[in-house]
Amino acid sequence: SVLSEFRTRLVTGSAEMELLDKMLARFKEKGLLKARGRQRTDSTHVLAAVRALNRLACVGETMRRALNTLAVAAPDWLRPRLDSEWIERYGARFDNYRLPKSKTERQALGEQIGTDGRTLLKELYAADTPSWLCELPAVETLRQVWLQQYYAVPDDKPMRWREAADSPPAGKRIHTPYDVEARYGAKRATTWTGYKAHMTEACDGEDEPHLITHVVTTEATASERSVVTEIHSALEKKELLPAEHLLDAGYVDSETLVTSQNEHQVEVIGPVPRDQSWQAKEETGFDIACFVFDWENQVATCPRGSTSRKWSETQDRNGNTIINIRFDAEVCLDCPARQQCTRSASGPRNMTVRPRSQHEALQTARQYQQTQEFQERYQDRAGVEGTISQGVRVATLRRSRYVGQAKTHLQHVLIAAAINLRRVGDWLADVPRAKTRTAPFVLLARTAAC
Repeated sequence: SVLSEFRTRLVTGSAEMELLDKMLARFKEKGLLKARGRQRTDSTHVLAAVRALNRLACVGETMRRALNTLAVAAPDWLRPRLDSEWIERYGARFDNYRLPKSKTERQALGEQIGTDGRTLLKELYAADTPSWLCELPAVETLRQVWLQQYYAVPDDKPMRWREAADSPPAGKRIHTPYDVEARYGAKRATTWTGYKAHMTEACDGEDEPHLITHVVTTEATASERSVVTEIHSALEKKELLPAEHLLDAGYVDSETLVTSQNEHQVEVIGPVPRDQSWQAKEETGFDIACFVFDWENQVATCPRGSTSRKWSETQDRNGNTIINIRFDAEVCLDCPARQQCTRSASGPRNMTVRPRSQHEALQTARQYQQTQEFQERYQDRAGVEGTISQGVRVATLRRSRYVGQAKTHLQHVLIAAAINLRRVGDWLADVPRAKTRTAPFVLLARTAAC
């Protein structure tokens, strides 16, 4: 209980970074860390400290949690409003093996739970109900889950499940009432309910300890690109901004390249997204790199010398500024190189580009990442995966011990501090840094080749 209260005070007072930041300041005084060096960042998935629930179990547990909370907080209010059937329906927790097997029965149970929840919410929001009951977290969770999972129907009809197309996106949907901040994430073949941990570490030289400089914990659905500015701002406050930041493809886009350089004078080194147009993939057509842009006069010129007819600035669905460019239809129809430019049967060539600074940075990066120099500079990024591995093996980095994003972040900060202490201890004791493991048959093959 003492540790639990201590963790709560740290989170409530936004002091979870204090230990790591003071540690980094001390390391900097001793010359173990420096600004304007090289750093690298990577992320990993983190399982929330709750069960992953399907939709039916989620609404059942949400109703069950609300009833249990009200039974403790306001027993006299709840007692006369209890339905006798609720005892059997919500007395035990919802496990898959206890749920009906047929689709029809599961549908009926889901509608019954929805109707029960509507009845309870109607009583809670009645005029004679104390207003503080609606402010209980379990009650607010019940309200939100019912909005996300059910259609609004008249009181004399049973509740209906929402269709998948009408459900909120995974990043907004509550997946368990016991940790409303945990989100469903997917990355390649890995799926999980929980969070992401982003670890940043210094990697200046083989003779210095590679110390973790910052930790970020995000929702599972948050993109890597969304945390780069946050990382740089935090490192700037610590006076530990790197000159070079090694990132994998998930973190890098045109906006990251420009913002990092302009606002923090940090060079981001990492692969940018490839041009996904068919012209670029087939390498036989005219992709965006083949066009010349007159940004001042807002005109684009195609490889055959024709100029654009329309240049309009707008925003995409994420609120990012984009430029739509359209060429003259009559000119495009008569062009002998039309098959290399567009597959439209009768329309002209259209394209979308980013603002000038982002577009030029993206094109430069795409060319640079094909060079040997880029490969040599970027190869050091792989070392941060060893840090993720150490956090997983030594301190269960991929499993949250606590409920909620704030306490999960506190856990990640403490893991980072523990890894730093261990690394400094190994460095002082001249313990060699572990090397990347290589399969024995690969070593044998290399030896034979030599």
